[in-house]
Amino acid sequence: MMDQVDQIMAVMVGAFDPIWGEAWNRRQVSDSLALPNTSAILVDQAGKLLDPVDGIAAGFLMARHAPGESELLLIAVLPEYRGRGLGARLIHALRLQVQEMGSESIFLEMRQNNPAIHLYKEAGFVQIGERPAYYRMADGSTLDALTFALSI
Repeated sequence: MMDQVDQIMAVMVGAFDPIWGEAWNRRQVSDSLALPNTSAILVDQAGKLLDPVDGIAAGFLMARHAPGESELLLIAVLPEYRGRGLGARLIHALRLQVQEMGSESIFLEMRQNNPAIHLYKEAGFVQIGERPAYYRMADGSTLDALTFALSI
């Protein structure tokens, strides 16, 4: 059986294009999940929420929580399962989780050309800021970072 970190890493390897440098390594994931204010949500290919050791993950989400707010750190769905609503299912599950915790909002940051922007907007996230030239690419070019918030 795979543990939660194994499940996340299996999706991470398949879901993140190395050109962007967005994937976390195993230590970053395990260190983050060791903190009491960080959580992960996993779904299988049908969108069913998974116990970390039950089933095979097709997608995951990691979030960090503080009093009154949460931050969506990572969300990923394996390419062969995209377009099936798994990302929306993960965001909905996060929304329910943070609502129970008393959070009033969820924040996220992404590169300007991230195709997941449609997912975030459909989930109700609203752009609240922009950080010009925030991301530096391997070729020296830069991309802006966009910040979004979702009121709960």
